Amino acid sequence: MMKQNAIILEEKKVLCIGGANVDRKIQALKQLEYGTSNPAISTKSRGGVARNVAENAGRLGLNASLLAFIGSDADGEWLLQNTNKFADINLTEIIDGKSTGTYTAVLDEEGEMAVAFADMAIYDEVEDSFFNKNWPHIQNAKMILLDTNFPAEVINEVINCSNEEGIPICIATVSAAKTAKLPDSLDGVTWLIANHKEAEALSKLEIISEGDFYRAAEIILKSGVERVVITRNEKGLIYFTNNGEAGAIVPPSVPIVDVTGAGDALISGILFGYLKGLNTEDSCKIGVSCSMITVQTSETVHPDLNQQKLLETFQKYFSKGLSHR
Repeated sequence: MMKQNAIILEEKKVLCIGGANVDRKIQALKQLEYGTSNPAISTKSRGGVARNVAENAGRLGLNASLLAFIGSDADGEWLLQNTNKFADINLTEIIDGKSTGTYTAVLDEEGEMAVAFADMAIYDEVEDSFFNKNWPHIQNAKMILLDTNFPAEVINEVINCSNEEGIPICIATVSAAKTAKLPDSLDGVTWLIANHKEAEALSKLEIISEGDFYRAAEIILKSGVERVVITRNEKGLIYFTNNGEAGAIVPPSVPIVDVTGAGDALISGILFGYLKGLNTEDSCKIGVSCSMITVQTSETVHPDLNQQKLLETFQKYFSKGLSHR
């Protein structure tokens, strides 16, 4: 009982629940040719949606905490040593005998993802006791970021808890296949952020035209979500809210080194804006600014990202000022 009281009294955090992986990126130096060897360069960096958001959030000055599963191996140790600089990792569990999750992306010569491979078997180790064990931390969160790497039962419990406790929660859909883990009812979900294919899977609507993005968002809103964001690669994003706000944000052109991690940076920026009291449009612009910074590095998280760099980028490209809710 004393331990739980200590938890309740500690400062509320942005609690990021989900993936913590090693990202390996292999970029083709010439146009990709299938069925043969391609000259390429490769890099290794820290990854996982929840982990990336936690690091980005920490770099932006938010008090972030990571609840993830990693293996008792060199990759896991490497992840923790680096993540610990920006987020509280005390809730992350180390699983003996299992490999830390890996995500391997194959990029074309322009830095766009051609195909990716995810080894996430470690998340099958999430036990039934997960929720009870972590309940005090979930209950005490200032905001929850939940990706879809954990089992469907855990995802459902966290969503229900946040709704019952009135805790703002953002869902990061991760992949089209993993959207199937989400429950039919998303009551209480503050933000849902998906890309084109993930939005198609959730809405069961093929997105072809500009209007289809909004139609898909409207369908997703009917499940109980308050704010839906659908990303559109170089065309930025659209947003749609349950009170009728809707719009598109197209980012200015910047030099692109690598798009991996841009979506996670977007999420971090949106949460930063929301927690600072900004309205939906400006929160999304803050998110796009984070994304623009991130695509200009080969790292999944920009090593120089901070609050000052974010605000400078925002002011340079979105200079009309900020509006609060």
